[in-house]
Amino acid sequence: MLSLITWAPLAGALIVLLLPKEKVKAIQAVSFLAAGISFVASLAMLGSFDSSSAAMQFGERFVWIPSINVNYVLGADGLSYPLVLLTTFMCLIALVGSLGIEKRVKEYFFWFLVLETGMLGVFVALDLILFYVFWELTLVPMYFLIGVWGGPKKEFAAIKFFLYTLTGSVFMFLGILAMYFKGGNTFDIMQLMQLGPTWEPRFQILVFLALYLGLAVKIPAAPFHTWLPLAHVEAPTPISVILAAVLLKMGVYGLLRLGFQVLPGGFSWFLPYLVLIAVINIVYGALCAMAQTDMKKMVAYSSVNHMGYCLLGIAGMTAAGFTGAVFQMVTHGIITGALFLLVGVVYDRAHTRDISAFGGLALKTPLYAGLMFLTCFASLGLPGLAGFVGEFLCFLGAFQAWKWHAAVSVLGIIATAAFFLRMMQKVFLGTFNEKWAGIEDMTARELVSVVPLAVLTVWFGVYPSWPLSLMNKTISVMLGK
Repeated sequence: MLSLITWAPLAGALIVLLLPKEKVKAIQAVSFLAAGISFVASLAMLGSFDSSSAAMQFGERFVWIPSINVNYVLGADGLSYPLVLLTTFMCLIALVGSLGIEKRVKEYFFWFLVLETGMLGVFVALDLILFYVFWELTLVPMYFLIGVWGGPKKEFAAIKFFLYTLTGSVFMFLGILAMYFKGGNTFDIMQLMQLGPTWEPRFQILVFLALYLGLAVKIPAAPFHTWLPLAHVEAPTPISVILAAVLLKMGVYGLLRLGFQVLPGGFSWFLPYLVLIAVINIVYGALCAMAQTDMKKMVAYSSVNHMGYCLLGIAGMTAAGFTGAVFQMVTHGIITGALFLLVGVVYDRAHTRDISAFGGLALKTPLYAGLMFLTCFASLGLPGLAGFVGEFLCFLGAFQAWKWHAAVSVLGIIATAAFFLRMMQKVFLGTFNEKWAGIEDMTARELVSVVPLAVLTVWFGVYPSWPLSLMNKTISVMLGK
């Protein structure tokens, strides 16, 4: 099942390559079919997934490169399976948003499907070389998707993204090689989970730092975050959705899977620095978002802020904090994905994202305003919506060990509420700007892409026990409880 989920998008990409570029409908149909197969297969796993077990499930193992002991090993547990579901679902949603792409359609859908395979592979790979191959596989498609279909500064944004990620990956690869030789020539992550804690602290610290440099770029953790706002602003809307919803989660996932589970000594040593970075992400990200006049850049900086909550929860080293971090990854993907789609809706009509250029839009676009209000309230952490649950658990988990850091981080929540409320007031309330008298409400295609995310935002906010049940057992065992 995991191979089907992972490779179905790549199979679709290869079929897209064989189709004439003029056959736009066929290209789109094949892309939806490939992503749909992956999503349906990930949903089908729900029936067989044992949430009471922390063991790796749906395991697959084949010899790949026997001379250096590299194997094709896949598996999923309560940490990775929710992220697999998130990835397949958000890719399908982003494909709906991609129906508006008119330039070089064949190449766009090809790179999109290759990107999906890379992201899924990161979450299910249990061999370090396989993990690294999938990790790097996401780099090239994202480079082209931003660099070809992006905005006015697309080339600069794509190059900056590429250089940041590649530089971090070089250090990560050095850490992987160090673990390989120290672990008796094995890349097997499950074996390394047993061996890693026995290594001397100095070695664990050095290798953890090497891995962290690669992971921090993806998270993005300060000060390696500067590529993100530019990439978000210049990327086409569906790619901004994927970037926020899935790509950032690879860094936090790697921090838990490799940093915490394989190198607990290095992870523990780094905790005081990690919690400080979390506070910077939360407060600095929120303040930067407050300073923006471009709606898309505002949402981009809010991602820096929200990933800080994940780091804060992890730094607490408690079940509540870890669960909150994983839940926050899922809900941030859903909520921020919806925010980027909604910003794209107004940009397609007005060709501007300047907050001060609007006013009173709720009168002309009530559906759009209602969905934007719901999503903004979820992102600022309003109780009853999905964003609150993850943030609450992250603070709950961190408060016992880092009281002052958690207290300072509350400023980020206040600033987040301020910039979202300011945006809603300036764009949707007040006197209607007659310049937009001809603006239309959301189309059926736009509603199809956003409404499912809105439904999940309410569902996970009111009834979070189902997604939490998928991850609780795995996180308890990870923490030795």
